[in-house]
Amino acid sequence: MRGRPQSPQKKKRPRRSSSEPRVRAPRLKTEDIDYKDVATLQRLVSAQGKMFSRKRTGLDAAGQRRVALALKRARFMALMPFVT
Repeated sequence: MRGRPQSPQKKKRPRRSSSEPRVRAPRLKTEDIDYKDVATLQRLVSAQGKMFSRKRTGLDAAGQRRVALALKRARFMALMPFVT
């Protein structure tokens, strides 16, 4: 045989069917974001204290900026930890 030598077959990952739901945080309105609402902010932050991405939170760019500002204010007021 000519050409490239054949490599061993790679295992393919099973595809996610279209009927399986994607895991995503519930949609938030940008007006609902407040630095005093610690429960909502905790849902948008990982266990290490990092903010989740827009893809994971489902927020638009303006909403993500408001979350970042609210998180900074909550950390400054000692409502949320900087790191855990």
